[in-house]
Amino acid sequence: GEPTGEFSVRSAYKLLHGTNLDPTDLSLQTETKTFYNKLWKLHIPTKIKMTIWRISWDYIPSFVNLKIRKVVLNTLCPRCGCFEENSWHIFIECPRSMEVWDQLNLSWVLNQNIKNIWGWLTWVFDRGTDEQLHLFCCCLWFIWFSRNHLIYEKRLMSGSEIAKKISAYTTELAISKVRTLTLHSSGNLQQLYKRGWTYIHFDAAYDRLGFRSASSIIARNENRETLASQAVTHSNIADPFTAEAYAGLQAIKLGIRLGVNKLTVLGDSKTVIKKRQSLFTDKSVIGEIITDIQSLKKGFQEIEFIFVPKEHNFYAHTIAKESLRSGESFYLEKEIPEAVRRTVENLWPYPPD
Repeated sequence: GEPTGEFSVRSAYKLLHGTNLDPTDLSLQTETKTFYNKLWKLHIPTKIKMTIWRISWDYIPSFVNLKIRKVVLNTLCPRCGCFEENSWHIFIECPRSMEVWDQLNLSWVLNQNIKNIWGWLTWVFDRGTDEQLHLFCCCLWFIWFSRNHLIYEKRLMSGSEIAKKISAYTTELAISKVRTLTLHSSGNLQQLYKRGWTYIHFDAAYDRLGFRSASSIIARNENRETLASQAVTHSNIADPFTAEAYAGLQAIKLGIRLGVNKLTVLGDSKTVIKKRQSLFTDKSVIGEIITDIQSLKKGFQEIEFIFVPKEHNFYAHTIAKESLRSGESFYLEKEIPEAVRRTVENLWPYPPD
């Protein structure tokens, strides 16, 4: 039990783990409490929290741990084949893990003065911001996932490949934290149109196999008359969120091209819309694109970003799909492509956006 004579779950953990650490050590108690409090409060999936908990107690089935249980004989790291595979090597010493930390600008976590996994975790948690710890925990989970992927599916992932998957995953997690924005019904959407304003809808279509995307933009005036429509194709696009961000950037550029003073940008990507509304510097995967958007906002007297559901963004959605399919870009003044118009009219008796 605790020094007070009371039972605690922490004391049971220590007993089961067979630790020789002094439970009366107040600094240890504070360190343990601080670490786990921070871990449980992070906005990350439970599966990741539990993996970090297992790592902190060295409960993961590394080859060294499996040899202790007489499950395996060979303890060499399956990823590099150079050293014994214990927790320290998996997450810190293995060259592939070191590449992950470097790719994600987390090289500072590689503190060579610490030589045990618990000391390392508490050191990182003591110094990292919530955002850094969020990324750090996702890295640990993906490093362990990639190791198991090699063991069970015989596929070795490079550090760069793991880093890309982590970046895409953390961007997806950001969506789950986006608070519900105002959704406009068809009637409310009509009320958005104000005198003297220009309205630009944007959307994107993404090809996961070819890493291509197409941005679509439609500009309308206060009377909902089409001012211009445009499609722009892109290559080397990492994920759908980057594709949406580029589409938003094209919407701003079209507004500048048309010389409008008051602009409303409408899209169905909550993450991108929220990041454009933010006054803070964006450090996510799409941060550079958002920074470009923020800098171009200065070209308007007034500008606002509004989320709309997909049913109110159907023209833009259809243009993006058609452009991605054909691989062609275009720019039309005062009209949209006839093929797009026919597609929309066949699906919707009235204009959906």
